Amino acid sequence: MRIGLIGTGRIGTFHAEVLSRHPAVDALLLADADPERAAASALRTGGTAVAVDDLFTGAGEAPGPPDAVVICSATAAHAGLIARAARAGLPAFCEKPIALDLPGTLAALAEVEAAGSLLQLGFMRRFDAGYGEARAAVRDGRLGRLHTVRAVTSDPAPPPAAYLPLSGGLYRDCLVHDFDILRWVTGREVSEVYATGSDTGPAMFREAGDVDTAAALLTLDDGTLATATATRCNGAGYDVRMELAGELDQIAVGLDDRTPLTSAEPGGPGAPAKPWPGFLERFAPAYEAELDAFLRVVRGELANPCDGREALHALRIAEACEVSRRERRPVAMDEIPGG
Repeated sequence: MRIGLIGTGRIGTFHAEVLSRHPAVDALLLADADPERAAASALRTGGTAVAVDDLFTGAGEAPGPPDAVVICSATAAHAGLIARAARAGLPAFCEKPIALDLPGTLAALAEVEAAGSLLQLGFMRRFDAGYGEARAAVRDGRLGRLHTVRAVTSDPAPPPAAYLPLSGGLYRDCLVHDFDILRWVTGREVSEVYATGSDTGPAMFREAGDVDTAAALLTLDDGTLATATATRCNGAGYDVRMELAGELDQIAVGLDDRTPLTSAEPGGPGAPAKPWPGFLERFAPAYEAELDAFLRVVRGELANPCDGREALHALRIAEACEVSRRERRPVAMDEIPGG
């Protein structure tokens, strides 16, 4: 297969390295708004650096058009590139989000559906072994009636200040992963949210109109209660966990010898010797698995594990949280367009 990849920043280069090692990939075409960055990634992975226009057409340095595209560009370009791939009849994998707002997301999805093309979204937690086991435990009834879910996402340090105005905010950029995986693990929909946030950390969050720490209480359609918290300022390390409590048992995802958590109990577990430093390290196997799944989907061997409508559901929850935080009230999901 010939795969085109657009966007050779941190996650794009990681994906390029994974694709370069994949036995199903014969040629890798790399494009970026910064041609020098694309060339550097091509040198590192053995791919071919091409212009974005040439990637779609197979002209210029490209040895022909790709069989599929992987979109890892800046978020603002996602929707346009998704639409372009759809119009070209190319299957596309795109890092979340489709767009930073509902109108942009719905417009891009309309392009995909009109073309009848394939779009898979990059919610990598669906491919993590722990979340997969939690999903199985819920579906098999091992926990009994599920009554409480607690989700945690904590970054060890804030992103660059220039990133914040482009990120969509903590709910859309960070907690959207928790909202997606909550639906996927439990098999339930969110019916109502109540959210709040704090901007008492670095001044750049206030300047961007964002928060550095957030919490949301989510009521699922079967009455299960879920909390989701996130922060950009967790100095102990990168911490992503989910706890699921039922009438028969409770389990935790993301609890291992690298979880940046220290017990306050005498004789309890101490600080990990090597805490998780970031998302690429924590979820490296999941990132590889989702790309392998995409290639299998393109080859017709697998159903799409995370299509655009799944991403829309998660974004709608994030939008409801933003409304709740701003208006200081519970927000029912049927208030949010796109359902």
